[in-house]
Amino acid sequence: MKYMAPSEARTQRLNMRYLDQLREICRKNRSNPTECEDKMWRKLLRSRRINQKFLRQKPLGRFILDFYCSKLLLAIEIDGDSHDKKKYIDNERDLYLEQRGIKTIRYTNNQVINDLESVYQDLIKIIKDREKHLLFSPFQGETPEQKHMRRRGV
Repeated sequence: MKYMAPSEARTQRLNMRYLDQLREICRKNRSNPTECEDKMWRKLLRSRRINQKFLRQKPLGRFILDFYCSKLLLAIEIDGDSHDKKKYIDNERDLYLEQRGIKTIRYTNNQVINDLESVYQDLIKIIKDREKHLLFSPFQGETPEQKHMRRRGV
């Protein structure tokens, strides 16, 4: 289920393509995280509280995801006040990810700073639901080529 994107959207190693310019931006973002991203990373995602591997500042297409789990096709975005003015960009990103089978979860800065335990409980519930969803997907276990052929109707 990891390979939902069509083969032309993937590298030779079957990783999702992204703009090369984003690599350096991601490195800078990882070395200088926001307070909320740092708290989310240290207290929940990097620690052993959640039994899934998440990456920080993951480039995908022309977007950078705050956190991403490739096994679950799950993106986590921490939205600050600046996101209120950029709803159309967030919607565009969510649509792009959804078309590739990636589910986006959004938490506000306020939720992460003031109520991390509720964020944790919500995230655990979503991860369990996502594991079930991917486990029972009718397309589980297909290779990227098989999916491509199925989509073309061959």
